[in-house]
Amino acid sequence: MANDGADRTEAATPRKRHKERQKGNIAKSKDLMSAVTITIGIVMLFALSGWMMNRMLIAMYHAFTNLNPKSYDPSELMGILAPYVKLMAQAVLPFFLAVFILTIVAIRMQVGQMFALDKIKPKFSNVSPKKWVDGLKRLINPFEPNKMVELAKSLLKVIIVGACGFSVVHARLDELYALLGADPHVVFNVIGSILAQMFLNMCLAMLIIGFLDLKFQTYQFEKSMKMTKQEVKDEMKDTEGDPKIKSKIRAFGMKLMQQQMMAAVPTADVVVTNPTHYAVAIKYDRSVKPAPYVVAKGADFIAFKIREVAQNNKVPIIENRLVARTLYNLVQVGDIIPADMFQAVAEILAYVYNKNRR
Repeated sequence: MANDGADRTEAATPRKRHKERQKGNIAKSKDLMSAVTITIGIVMLFALSGWMMNRMLIAMYHAFTNLNPKSYDPSELMGILAPYVKLMAQAVLPFFLAVFILTIVAIRMQVGQMFALDKIKPKFSNVSPKKWVDGLKRLINPFEPNKMVELAKSLLKVIIVGACGFSVVHARLDELYALLGADPHVVFNVIGSILAQMFLNMCLAMLIIGFLDLKFQTYQFEKSMKMTKQEVKDEMKDTEGDPKIKSKIRAFGMKLMQQQMMAAVPTADVVVTNPTHYAVAIKYDRSVKPAPYVVAKGADFIAFKIREVAQNNKVPIIENRLVARTLYNLVQVGDIIPADMFQAVAEILAYVYNKNRR
């Protein structure tokens, strides 16, 4: 296993990243998600506190002014509770709905667009007796390395966040002592200010810890995603095909193209040669293309076969080194000849036509 980890030196390919993302495996921080959720909850609590208190005060006022224990009828319990349920729903539902929506948006910003079915599929291995035994062993063993690391991280986070909150209270102890015997309105204002500052500091500390944890989780994720050189090669084979099979396909394609070219040579008007290294078969049919075009070309052995087929089918063979070499290098099979070659090819075709008329 150590050697296997040491051999994983290659960065993960886009294909592997895509496959892992489909499974729901991405770099994410639970600490950051928790910090964002708590921060959103506290901010929305302060933002909607006036609305929530107003609804609760209305409910209390209604209770103290309208409820009469002597006229209480158990059969009308739902009718009595309905206004209070409505007022409490008006008080808390906007808060929970806002926290839910903003938390989903924050999580979406971290993980992006992702819907992994593998994460919601039931895994029967999780309820197997072996899984229970392993979980029980981890629970009984408090000194498991991973558990100790997580415990140390949790304690450190609690200490840091708690220290941020305590620092605010400690800095404003004089104000708290001065509240003894003060007007209740002043007491609530001062305590509210201290709580707001304390929660702000604690949320900032949690967010900073969350961002640092996200960086660490990203590093760990990238490390776990590394691939061996052999895995990269295997993936390239899966993506692009086995090189041996690709070479066979290319060879088959070349063979098929050669057969098609050889079948087209008998229809050519002329074959221009180098004389031995190159051979280019040219045809001129105005109903097919507006200018002469190449129906076959080849070098060395293919050139020899083109000349052989041309001789067997009585297709004229003209030696012109410059024209043959230029057409072979510039023109693909099925393409018309370039404009600057029109005159040279026209002279060759005129010579062939005149010779055939004679």
